[in-house]
Amino acid sequence: MFISSIKNITERMFFIMMYPYMTLPDNTEIVHSEMKPDGKVKVYIEKPVYDGFCNATCYLPEYKWENISGFTENEIAYLKNLIEKNAHLIIELSQKGGFANASNF
Repeated sequence: MFISSIKNITERMFFIMMYPYMTLPDNTEIVHSEMKPDGKVKVYIEKPVYDGFCNATCYLPEYKWENISGFTENEIAYLKNLIEKNAHLIIELSQKGGFANASNF
């Protein structure tokens, strides 16, 4: 019981390092996590709007989308296409500590 409680606390305390990937002309920011041991990469998308932010999360390589808020259907269709076409780059960069580390900046 004690060991499983510690494991659950440790899992909840795990912080995800996010790396910038792309800024779109409308100031939409796309960032990604490092690759997790299970091979997953979190891609987080956020766009500032007058009263806050639109946001969405996609998990690669499954292309599992969740927490979509504020984006129109057309915007999400565009973002899904963009992430699909860039997934191989995002996955590669996630293993190298983001673009800045991969490019030795």
